[in-house]
Amino acid sequence: MFVDSHCHLSFPELHGRLPQILADMREAKVAAALCICTTLEEFPTVQALAAEHTNLWASVGVHPDTEGLTEPSEDDLCRLAAQPKVIAIGETGLDYYRLNGRSIADMEWQRDRFRAHIRAARRLKLPLIIHTRSASDDTIALLKEEGAGQQGSGIGGVFHCFTETMDVARAALDLGFHISFSGIVSFRNAADLREVVRFVPLERCLIETDSPYLAPVPYRGKTNSPAYVPHVASVLAAEKGFSVEEIAQATTHNFERLFQVQVPALAAA
Repeated sequence: MFVDSHCHLSFPELHGRLPQILADMREAKVAAALCICTTLEEFPTVQALAAEHTNLWASVGVHPDTEGLTEPSEDDLCRLAAQPKVIAIGETGLDYYRLNGRSIADMEWQRDRFRAHIRAARRLKLPLIIHTRSASDDTIALLKEEGAGQQGSGIGGVFHCFTETMDVARAALDLGFHISFSGIVSFRNAADLREVVRFVPLERCLIETDSPYLAPVPYRGKTNSPAYVPHVASVLAAEKGFSVEEIAQATTHNFERLFQVQVPALAAA
């Protein structure tokens, strides 16, 4: 069985055809998925998906690159995380890719938002789902500053859709975080990332689709789906010298251990 540790089934590209997506997941032996929240406005839809399906879970958080919508407080995040099937805080982090004429100093609002998420996760002892883009140094520094990581607060989490350097991977692992790989690992120009795949211990690996984005080869350029996560597992198997079945078993176990859940045996929707 496989688990998609990060997807966006609430997004319009996927939400309108959910029965087919769930059927495709079962056919591909994808037993479960974590539906990720990116805005507080979106949270009711994300949480409802999880509440209505035994093989789906939800997170609560506001994506670092989201502007002009409700800003989350620590209390907001804790209140919403108390709802059924919510197992993580995020996705959260820092994203300096689109500064739009601003300086990094101008992005303090992102850092304040990230702090609220970390503090909520510490308060509830829930894993963090970390997004970092063009901001890895500040992401690691702020996690350390706020006492995140299993060596400090007792909470960990996952750096999702990892595309950073070996040094960032090492820093994330040192903080006690897992690292999740997406379909990007199958792209021809991702040789450096595949080197990171070989480096990260299997017991700290997760797999994801980040659907509807980043479909793996041979579906690159098409709408992604949780049913495609076995293709990510295949790349990990090839790079790390394991069978696909061993990758599936290990990453499913890692998901269960990190998020403190039991994955159902290809549960019906």
